[in-house]
Amino acid sequence: MSILTKYILKKYLLHFTIVLMSLQLFFVGMDFLQNTKNLPSSANLQLLYLMYNSFFTLTLTLPLSLVFGWILTLVIFVRNNELVAFSSLGAKRFNIYFPVVLTSLGLLIVLILIQMTPLAYSYEQKKKILDGNYFTNTKSDIFLKYDDNFIYFKKLLPLKKEAEDIHIYRVKDKDIIETIIAKKAYFQNDKWYVVDAKIIKKPSKLTFEDSKLEVRHEKFLNTLDGFKPKILDNVYEERSTFSILDAISAFDLFSKQDVNTSKIRSAIYYELVIPFFILPLIMLIFVFTSYNRRFFNIGSFTSFSIFATLVIWGVFFMLHKFSNSGVLIPEFSLLLPMFTWFIISYFIYRKKNGI
Repeated sequence: MSILTKYILKKYLLHFTIVLMSLQLFFVGMDFLQNTKNLPSSANLQLLYLMYNSFFTLTLTLPLSLVFGWILTLVIFVRNNELVAFSSLGAKRFNIYFPVVLTSLGLLIVLILIQMTPLAYSYEQKKKILDGNYFTNTKSDIFLKYDDNFIYFKKLLPLKKEAEDIHIYRVKDKDIIETIIAKKAYFQNDKWYVVDAKIIKKPSKLTFEDSKLEVRHEKFLNTLDGFKPKILDNVYEERSTFSILDAISAFDLFSKQDVNTSKIRSAIYYELVIPFFILPLIMLIFVFTSYNRRFFNIGSFTSFSIFATLVIWGVFFMLHKFSNSGVLIPEFSLLLPMFTWFIISYFIYRKKNGI
């Protein structure tokens, strides 16, 4: 790594850190002040609320801070005539912005790795604290399809990985052929185990003389392989989040059941792909920067760059909400616009540089 690259990255990371901390303090602080009356009196729960809220807002503030930190760095470079000095030393445009792009890429990958951990559920956890339900978590009246079974859970306890009042209806050719009833089931070894199950089997052919219900009891019965309680917990929430790993697992399970997976695909694309929208922005902001301070309106440049960043982020956020609600297909509302954004940025870059 050259001395010039080290110097640029040192300045950029300093400004990025300042912007990130400022945005975090603003969003987390404002949220805390607005909800302080509704928070529990326990200091531990309040600290947990701040921690979860910090991780939740990080998914928003980190990508924006990468761009805003770069804008701030460029403004200081222009005001101090440092870009002219870099050019005098023989540095090309690519040598100036490319290390910043690589650094931003690395930080975005770290953010994605965080989204693969339980911290991806920070919004859900902070909401539980705010609602006074941090130590209790139940879902009621869940009805789902799995292979040829329709399964009803009266109560689901995702944290304990248990369910109560289970009814499983096995269907063949639109006819219920078997019913399993139990008071309790638990999730272990990637399977659901139904305890003390009562199994009622209906004969395939009904006749007046021979037809009778077959009733038997099973101590343990396993079903719903791989269907994690956390997936069940989030699928039935109006506003829910997934960790990337749970989202992939849910997508695999639901796609096998011919269930609509648009909400899950939207979550996967939004967490894995959309954060990278800032990479073309970093490149475009630099190519529109003038080396000469005398002929460069710093105020207009800063205002337009920040405004353009917020507009582009807002468009992708809006498209995510549309696809999450099922209004648009995620591939067309997220992947296609993202691909189009990269293509447009590439052509703007080539035209600006006269390539």
